[in-house]
Amino acid sequence: MLQERIEGKWLAAFRRVFTLNGIGPGTRVAILSETQSRQVLVHLSELAAHDLGAEFCMIQMPTPRQTAPVPVKSTGTSWAIQGNRAVIEALKLCEVIVDCTVEGIIHAPEWPEIEDAGRTRLLVITNEHPEILERTEPTEALNAKVQLGIQMLREAKWMHVTSPSGTDLHVSLEGAPCGGTAGFGTTPGAVAHWPGGLCLAFPGNGAVNGRIVMDVGDMNLTFKTYLTSRIDFTVTDDFVTEIKGEGIDALHLREYMEAWNDRNAYGLSHVGWGVNPGAKWVSAAMYDKRDMQAVEFRAIAGSFLWSTGANQYAGRYSLGHFDLPMRNCTIALDGQVVVEKGVLQGALAT
Repeated sequence: MLQERIEGKWLAAFRRVFTLNGIGPGTRVAILSETQSRQVLVHLSELAAHDLGAEFCMIQMPTPRQTAPVPVKSTGTSWAIQGNRAVIEALKLCEVIVDCTVEGIIHAPEWPEIEDAGRTRLLVITNEHPEILERTEPTEALNAKVQLGIQMLREAKWMHVTSPSGTDLHVSLEGAPCGGTAGFGTTPGAVAHWPGGLCLAFPGNGAVNGRIVMDVGDMNLTFKTYLTSRIDFTVTDDFVTEIKGEGIDALHLREYMEAWNDRNAYGLSHVGWGVNPGAKWVSAAMYDKRDMQAVEFRAIAGSFLWSTGANQYAGRYSLGHFDLPMRNCTIALDGQVVVEKGVLQGALAT
């Protein structure tokens, strides 16, 4: 069983990642956490900030009460700030927020105001055991692939995703905000995510149609499980309109989504692919569920990721959320194949 204690190798990794994020002597840093945060991550962040000479404070919020109709392990965003004005104003004065909340504040309602203040950048340290973070440590080489993938998405008008299992999905990318991170940024407003290595787009209204067939071995990140049977989704004008499948995977997913009683929970949030060679499909077989948030599956090199739930760019909000990475897909942008049967192509592969 993995132990959650301070290890020198993990502290060294935190120092390196903080340095990549421009944290050094005098940098104004807030380490943001909540009562249910993984404390070893908060402690490693504190020690790394101290060692690098940052001018830092530590803000801990109480984890909000559970209000959802079902057990929730992933909503896609943290509600820990809870609109607290003192916290929001303090964060607006910082250069870097080291985000150790359970879900991360990237999509939190408070982040746009903090970002618009023009001073602050964000480093989200996901709720993983430090061993997982060590294995997926951000690098300059990874950043080059992420930036290339984002450029490809921004220049494309259409994404077409197919698979041997029957996936045939068409996504309009016109006007879609595109982004991603290798795990570091140094300018105000930058958003970094560790583990990083994902290139994604947020399609607008009426942009996604077709069929998605998830196969055995694909991953349901909300449940932190590999699929043992196929799930066949129909997507019509951005919304999952039918979920077919005879196995326990389709049954659980149908019942969980129905429990929200929220149409937006069925809406497409974002689509993209991973480029991180340190992220591995087999890893979920090696860890207990409590050890991982399973974020690395979003960034596995050559994976196709699609998500349901909140898409602020399409004006849809929901606490119901699924991240659903798939293997063996082919992804084409305006007819150019960038991922073929789960393998990165061209400059993304070098």
